[in-house]
Amino acid sequence: MTTTPIARASQARSLGRMLVVRVLGTVGILLVLSIIVFSMLHLAPGDIVKNLLGNRASSPEAIAAIRAQYNLDQPLYMQYLIWLGNTLTGDFGQSIRLQDSVSNVIGSRLGITAALSGFAFVLAVIVAVPLGVQSAVRSGSWIDRFATGFGIVGLSAPTFAVGLLLLYGFAFYVPIFPVYGSGDGGLDTLWHLVLPAITLALGLGAIILKLTRTAMLRELESDYVTFGRARGLPDHQVHMIALRNAAIPIVTGASLVLTFLVGGTVLAETTFALPGLGTLLQGSVLFKDIAVVQALTLLVAVTIATIALLADLAYIFLDPRIRAKEGAQ
Repeated sequence: MTTTPIARASQARSLGRMLVVRVLGTVGILLVLSIIVFSMLHLAPGDIVKNLLGNRASSPEAIAAIRAQYNLDQPLYMQYLIWLGNTLTGDFGQSIRLQDSVSNVIGSRLGITAALSGFAFVLAVIVAVPLGVQSAVRSGSWIDRFATGFGIVGLSAPTFAVGLLLLYGFAFYVPIFPVYGSGDGGLDTLWHLVLPAITLALGLGAIILKLTRTAMLRELESDYVTFGRARGLPDHQVHMIALRNAAIPIVTGASLVLTFLVGGTVLAETTFALPGLGTLLQGSVLFKDIAVVQALTLLVAVTIATIALLADLAYIFLDPRIRAKEGAQ
């Protein structure tokens, strides 16, 4: 049946409303998270002023400067509104440990962490998805047994243990990859990130592999697959159709496992001496550098919320049934 222009316009308006609702929901979640992050300043053990002073001398002038800088003389709701306004403009305060603005501190390390996370995620996807598909298609074969073993090892092996094993092996026995530092930029940095990315990709890939195999097995048992094979469709075409229908749970799982990178990045960067956000967070927590911890926590929350929103939007393009359902509302 041909869709009329009026029907297409109605569907577009419905999808537009759905998009607005999802975006507003994400903004609401981020506002709640911002309140929680702001509360870290007041929930931290000890006196607020002493925590913000760090190792600096607690002279009356320094105390007065801290109280003025963080508006501690204002009511609590005013402190939050001022902090939120500064945060929206990129002003996260001053790092008491590094004596620099938090924005500069994070900006100087963001590139390494983003490159490491992206490298690890891409590596996990390009290995795990094809292996998961083949494991489902050839269930019970040696490929399936290999994939099952890979999944068990990836899920059970701690990130720091994998990192130490790779570091030891490639430092002493097969010295083809750098084992510490971030390199001098460009391809050299990418070369330095190979081992840390493998360390993170092992756990990520194991989860994505399990999700892909489970989703594909469910789709391969569907009636449309049986019908397609009965009509004489080639196996590769049937498998591609099944993979497309299995994409929604795979995308959902892949977006959720990205949160695994938060903890894994800290361990990988520490193991391979990478100057990224993971090591920055570790040092800031130990030093009680609250402004940096607040900014990093908010950055992680925004990243996860954005990924969740993009995953929701991806459903619309991956599954026409969802488009039809949303368009009919």
